[in-house]
Amino acid sequence: MKILVIGLDCAAPELLLGDERLVNLRRLMAAGGYGRLESVVPPITVPAWMCLATSQDPGSLGVYGFRNRADHSYGGLTVATSRSIQELAIWDQLAREGKRSVIIGVPPSFPPRKVNGICVGCFLTPDPVTDDYTHPGGVKDEIAKLVGEYETDVKGFRTGDKGWLRDAIFRMSRKLFQVVRHFVAKNDWDYFQFVDIGLDRVHHGFWRHHDPTHLLHEPGSPFADVIRDYYLHLDGEIGRLLALLDDETIVLVTSDHGARKLDGGFCVNEWLVREELLALTEYPKAITPFGKLSVDWGKTKVWSEGGYYARVFLNVRGREPNGTIAPGDYEHFRDEMKGRLEATVPGTLVFKPEELYKTVRNVAPDLIVHFGGLAYRSVGGVGYPSLTVQENDTGPDDCNHAQYGAFILAGPRWPAVGELSGVRLLDLSPTLLELGGYDVPSSMQGRSLAGVAGTGGSVLSEEAERVIRDRLSGLGYIG
Repeated sequence: MKILVIGLDCAAPELLLGDERLVNLRRLMAAGGYGRLESVVPPITVPAWMCLATSQDPGSLGVYGFRNRADHSYGGLTVATSRSIQELAIWDQLAREGKRSVIIGVPPSFPPRKVNGICVGCFLTPDPVTDDYTHPGGVKDEIAKLVGEYETDVKGFRTGDKGWLRDAIFRMSRKLFQVVRHFVAKNDWDYFQFVDIGLDRVHHGFWRHHDPTHLLHEPGSPFADVIRDYYLHLDGEIGRLLALLDDETIVLVTSDHGARKLDGGFCVNEWLVREELLALTEYPKAITPFGKLSVDWGKTKVWSEGGYYARVFLNVRGREPNGTIAPGDYEHFRDEMKGRLEATVPGTLVFKPEELYKTVRNVAPDLIVHFGGLAYRSVGGVGYPSLTVQENDTGPDDCNHAQYGAFILAGPRWPAVGELSGVRLLDLSPTLLELGGYDVPSSMQGRSLAGVAGTGGSVLSEEAERVIRDRLSGLGYIG
């Protein structure tokens, strides 16, 4: 039984599941199960894709975002790489049974993972031209012969040149699907997973043109249809890909998180300075990133890292080099900070890692904050005249991530169950393993959806399989 996972980074359920023009995806929906998919906290590309692949939450992976504290010093933020993930992924589980996998663009996959099969690096690849981004190394040359210069991301996608951005994203995606079809057709795989990062880039670049409720919406924009056109593009590419599969293939289409309009940014470190929780030896004369501020750590109690969500750190005596909060006061002070942060922007959600995760590994933030329920990003710089801003500290950006993405699952041993609710990102790998006839490791935190779909986790009878296969054939899913 083969398994194909089509990853659409940032796919929004209302668009992926609600557009009748997406005929190939509609056929999959009619043939199986689909619905909203609850992501992890935080709903960020890294670590969310590996949470899916391992069925482990971020705390158990010890990865809380793209950058993580390596220790309790003040400057030790390291970038997550493929080597940051130590837990076994679904393709590792299958390798134990001698099965081969092809992994293309699944973050983080640079340096390329040494899988039993093929791995092609993700958007974190510094430069596909000069860097070795594939395993085995010869796959890089094979890709170059196929598409020329392979693109793992759109360089400089935070730009005001929307015409250029649109064309670059579509070009990158077409190359990706050409590579994917090439390796799918070679037929030397049992598990295949890839991620199209272009959908995320389209959302961030064009949401204000697409969404009339966006605060910066531009009526009559020539880019109003770019997002919906990209979904149509993906549907066509997926249709060509499905035509290469046999009738013994399980197909999962999934996102790591959703998308929502971005109303602005909350200047979290500016707020901490004004609340006399973050002390500076000198207030900057211009807007200054946190890493370039002159912080008086001996008088500082709290600081934060910006991004789509905020990671808030407490300066604890005996833990940080110049800690100011007594260990005995830690919980009381953290509760106080939780309440104060919740009061900043209406709808703000504040989480304690140990209340979210089964295990908390490595150096976790003391608090995780979704300002306005992710309506606002977290702005880390200082020097802003107000606490809420429209501009983005990292360049033009129209959307934030949303807690709910989407999934569609179809294939043998999986009946046409229609819409399912309550499905979590962590449930997908156990489900795929069980449907594929493999053992589900007890370490996985999600639960298989096989029982939810009414199969009871058991193999269907030959007659039941025949009926489902006939149904899939009639829907055009299999030939």
